[in-house]
Amino acid sequence: MTPASTASSAKTAPDIAALAAGIRAGERASLARGITLIESKRADHREAAQRLLQKLLPDTGKAVRVGITGVPGVGKSTTIDALGLSLIEQGHKVAVLAVDPSSTRTGGSILGDKTRMAQLSAHDHAFIRPSPSSGTLGGVAAKTRETMLLCEAAGYDIVLVETVGIGQSETTVADMTDFFLALMLPGAGDELQGIKKGLIELADMIAINKADGDNIKRAKAAAADYRAALHILTPRSPTWTPPVVTYSALTGDGIAALWQNVVTHRQRMTASGELAAQRRAQQVKWMWAMLEERLFARLRHDPAIRTRLKDAEAAVAAGTLTPTLAVDQIVALLER
Repeated sequence: MTPASTASSAKTAPDIAALAAGIRAGERASLARGITLIESKRADHREAAQRLLQKLLPDTGKAVRVGITGVPGVGKSTTIDALGLSLIEQGHKVAVLAVDPSSTRTGGSILGDKTRMAQLSAHDHAFIRPSPSSGTLGGVAAKTRETMLLCEAAGYDIVLVETVGIGQSETTVADMTDFFLALMLPGAGDELQGIKKGLIELADMIAINKADGDNIKRAKAAAADYRAALHILTPRSPTWTPPVVTYSALTGDGIAALWQNVVTHRQRMTASGELAAQRRAQQVKWMWAMLEERLFARLRHDPAIRTRLKDAEAAVAAGTLTPTLAVDQIVALLER
């Protein structure tokens, strides 16, 4: 390596100790630089990002982590704006993150709806960050988890993780948060028939938005329908039965009661030891998810394996090689 290239490398190498100190001090610029480092695909940046996370690990884990999902048009952005401002008024610092498997196409809901969170995004005690466009849900989730840790180290004591996708993204967000909130619209009726059982099973609380004006009666009827649906299912925790509440993000009515349920849930789960157990299980799940992602990355990028994969695919499609034998051959290549 030439002296010029050495100097250039040293110049671009991040000062991890200084960056960690800035994040601990709550400096927004340091937090933004740290997240950019985490999102980088450069190998040296990836290694530096892991050193940064390891250094900050003792400062993480104290925040309340809440996952939020909702049907289209339910008012997630308006709800997050109202809830975030309410929490800041109580003395909290709030970070809002997004998990979006379609972010490579749409840019993510938070990018499009940031104007609807104009008050929260302008507040000094709030931090809003959309998920990076990595093209895979696993990749987005990994970056969101690590971003969450940096936000916690920076002093944000409440982290709201919004899922703007559907299906697997809801499970992913539930697996990285302490409390999973499902937002619904009034007039459940026919909608209830199409609601996925999986989503209801994941929810720690169902909240019916737009319970204002002429909608109040419909919201109460929807709440009764959801309570009936929840009675059929076995709760995820023996110490918590998911409540169904109504609120209005527009007027702010019911927002305080909604958050009080999150606080009560945390108190009960902490007392029973379930919160600590849940977080330990999430860490192990995260490790396995990362391992699978690394192995698949190797399959995609190793030239020899990639060539063999194409040959195996062609042979399996032609019926001259069984899928099981093809997998055995690829695994043998990995083992070498």
